[in-house]
Amino acid sequence: MRVHGRSPLGAALFGRGVALVTVVACVGLLPWLSGKDPALSVLRARSAEQEPTPEALAAVRDDLGLGNGPLAQLGHWLGGLTRGELGTSWVSGTDVAPGVLSALTVSLALMGVSLGVALLLAAGLCARTVVRGARGTLTGRTSTGAGAAMFASVPEFLLATVGLLLLGLWLGWLPTSGWSGPQDMVLPALAMGVPAGGLLGRLVSDALPGAYGERWVELWRASGVSSLRIALAGLRRAVPAVVPQLGLVAVGLTGGAVAVETVFAIPGIGRTALGAAKSQDVPLLQACVLALLALGLAAGALAHLVRRRLLGPSLRDAQLSLGATQSTPATWSSVAVPAVLGIGLLSLVVAGLLRDPYTVETAARLAPPSLTHPLGTDGLGRDVLARLGHGAASTVGMAAAVTAVSALTGLALGFLPVFSAGLADVANALPPVIVGLLVAAATGPGATGAALAVALTAWPPLAAHAATLVGEVRASRFLVTQRALGASRGRILTRHVLPAVVGPVTRHAALRLPGTTLALASLGFLGLGAQPPAPEWGLLLDESRAYLERAPWAALAPALALAALAGLAVSVSSLSWGGAAVRKRHAPLPSDPVAAAAGS
Repeated sequence: MRVHGRSPLGAALFGRGVALVTVVACVGLLPWLSGKDPALSVLRARSAEQEPTPEALAAVRDDLGLGNGPLAQLGHWLGGLTRGELGTSWVSGTDVAPGVLSALTVSLALMGVSLGVALLLAAGLCARTVVRGARGTLTGRTSTGAGAAMFASVPEFLLATVGLLLLGLWLGWLPTSGWSGPQDMVLPALAMGVPAGGLLGRLVSDALPGAYGERWVELWRASGVSSLRIALAGLRRAVPAVVPQLGLVAVGLTGGAVAVETVFAIPGIGRTALGAAKSQDVPLLQACVLALLALGLAAGALAHLVRRRLLGPSLRDAQLSLGATQSTPATWSSVAVPAVLGIGLLSLVVAGLLRDPYTVETAARLAPPSLTHPLGTDGLGRDVLARLGHGAASTVGMAAAVTAVSALTGLALGFLPVFSAGLADVANALPPVIVGLLVAAATGPGATGAALAVALTAWPPLAAHAATLVGEVRASRFLVTQRALGASRGRILTRHVLPAVVGPVTRHAALRLPGTTLALASLGFLGLGAQPPAPEWGLLLDESRAYLERAPWAALAPALALAALAGLAVSVSSLSWGGAAVRKRHAPLPSDPVAAAAGS
């Protein structure tokens, strides 16, 4: 099949090439986008004590060749890249390649341990679903989602700070900073692995009921096949839909751990890129971004190959089978969780809105919870409940808008995988912090710029999920039969493809709502989002970090609110109103190649 005169492979490579050139060009233009004199930033990074006199600034411009303009600088860097040279640091004057390679090695090691933690947690969250599916007692979607969402919503930087205080300072079990041995990986790996494990656990749990609902499972069970073999086969059938997400998570753990690397002073690629951006060391920043982009493209390609290997020839030959899509009718017990969470959050917000979030009571600084201040006060004596309530509209509202835009973008691009795959790999490889720096350079730091930065990097996982589901549905024998019977493309799209894709992607987007909130909070944590004294939840977490040991309630309030928001979003999205709706699809033959491959 050719698209506009270009093969799918050629179109994908073209899309990746365009995305790469665009990103690298934007990074090279950072000093000029910011409107600030790069010579001043470089001079301060080289020597904080030297006075920025006109003569000193002119010497820096001459040394760096800034007078030639941004295009000449970019052309010079690209020319060196063709010769295998990543450039010379504007600040240190040394070759950037050894430093970037060292930072990337550190981040890859930390990513490996964090991914191990994530996989272990995901396996624990999915274990009950696997056992019930193998035994034939699984009906509809499981309740794993709310618990997984709670894990996924834990702020990485807050988890890192709590672990540092509890296990590092109070108990003295683990080192609190640096990078000298395996013991330095434990705390940061836990901080990054727990949220990632919650996300993966939810996605796998969402895919398992469909796998265990396929006809071959009933046939195997009736034939006396052991529950262990059925469990493993069901896992193999469900995992391909999540493999692209695993690649995206791995890349995110490598380049997106800027906040965790900052807390623990880890010399990783994310922290190196952040330092280069702040000092406007363009060659070092370009080299870091290029390394992250190469990693993202490699991870995307590897995930694609693994998925095709797991599905076997059934994907190519349109022989996939799809199980019955079941939805469990809403019951009082299933409604109780979102009702309690929703009422609790709404009560907190309303109570907070009745108070002034800006009133400073110096005498009540870091006051514990009381009747006057139900959630205590912060370091300036401001009421935490008031700031939590007033910040809900801006924090949750902005995150909901970004999530909705990302979901719609992901769904739309999921139907165009040839064009979106390369762009998604590139966009996912960029940490939101780096994109936030680029946006802040053009628009200035603020809530709107932070939302734009998160929106630009939030859609790739949803697009990858949608593309995976679309590919599997289109490769099913059921749709081959529908086409043979004369069903129109519109009917196939609206009656079969969209229902199979929209539900899982919507639940995936709901699961990422707290993560989007956390991404906005991370930008605020690093000074790129909402600015003080705004009562934004990310700022609340950042401001409470300095006195977490003395007044933990100031950080627990927004952290628990984020966890409750996660549970509410996922539990509501898992409800099904109007009774059970079971749509039977194609019943696979006993010789289903996918099932046979899964059991081999």
